[in-house]
Amino acid sequence: MRLALRLARQGVGTTSPNPTVGAVLVKNGEIIGRGRTAPAGGPHAEIAALRDAQKRGHPTRGTTLFVTLEPCCTHGRTPPCTNAIIAAGIKKVVVGATDPNPKHAGKGFEILRCAGIKIVSGILSDECARLNEAFNHWIVELTPFVTVKAAMTLDGKIATASGESKWITGEKARAHGMKLRFASDAILVGVNTILMDNPSLTARQGKNLQPSTFNLQPPQLRRIVLDSRARTPLTAKIVSDELATLTTIVVGKHAPKKRVAALAKRVNVVVAPVANSKLKNKNSKLDLRWLLKKLGSQNVTSLLVEGGGEVNASFLLGGFAQRVAFFYAPKILGGRDARKGVAGDGAKKLNEVVPLHDIKWQRLGEDLLLTAGVVES
Repeated sequence: MRLALRLARQGVGTTSPNPTVGAVLVKNGEIIGRGRTAPAGGPHAEIAALRDAQKRGHPTRGTTLFVTLEPCCTHGRTPPCTNAIIAAGIKKVVVGATDPNPKHAGKGFEILRCAGIKIVSGILSDECARLNEAFNHWIVELTPFVTVKAAMTLDGKIATASGESKWITGEKARAHGMKLRFASDAILVGVNTILMDNPSLTARQGKNLQPSTFNLQPPQLRRIVLDSRARTPLTAKIVSDELATLTTIVVGKHAPKKRVAALAKRVNVVVAPVANSKLKNKNSKLDLRWLLKKLGSQNVTSLLVEGGGEVNASFLLGGFAQRVAFFYAPKILGGRDARKGVAGDGAKKLNEVVPLHDIKWQRLGEDLLLTAGVVES
């Protein structure tokens, strides 16, 4: 099962909207086939393992299949894996995690048991489930799994008062931040990030992130900008580069129509309602709940928020984030006007703070990375 998990991890960021799964086929204690889920539309891990065994000339009848996730039992882009398992004559299936989809959960097990196949489940279940936490959230909630990422000084500042931020953290931390992009379907920022930094918002290779890390080309990352007044310049990289079709500008209904029309000629433009429809203020915040539902319906399973302090606060204090990834550099910036990693109005009382769980610290050169889950309110 640990080998199956290693195979599954190789597919992180390449299989969406499907989960990443690893499978190992064993006969008489010998591994005869292994596989992982291909990009959407390609063979699932179980099929890849069966084909690998057949390619090597190994008969599959009487074998044991180790797989990180319950085999699918419905026909989507590909036929059900349960059918292939039965047809291959596999006698035993050892599974890590149960399919989280309420429509499918446990049904794959039932079909295989009725065919006389022995089922063992729950092996390394926590690790197997955590591997697909974004998919698990999306398939149940129908909204993306949201991770808020920020790189800051020890006193929680992401930039000076003038907006200077390159580079607060070191090379290893930045390379790890790129890995987070690789594992995501979309990245979201606020318009101020575009105006200040003019970023490309792409998943790029670097010497600390070799192609072998994922064995595939960098994903086509969707780029989303919260821009209620359509202030994004037509010269911005995300509007004018060769990946402009991957950019979505989210505007409000009060955005100047001429600017909206000009942007719509180059990128996708979405008009979102304000968070509170009773408010008539032209600067009212966009409805993030509405946006997340829309993105979920478009098969965005994981969303990486790399906004400034206001955007980060909107997701964290608004209850729309599931995880944080905070990089801390051993530096003190200070200054009442320096840009904060999380701004907004903040909690008025200590019992209103955003609690975290499953805390993990990681050393990246001189910097520290905190990853944690956000406790649902």
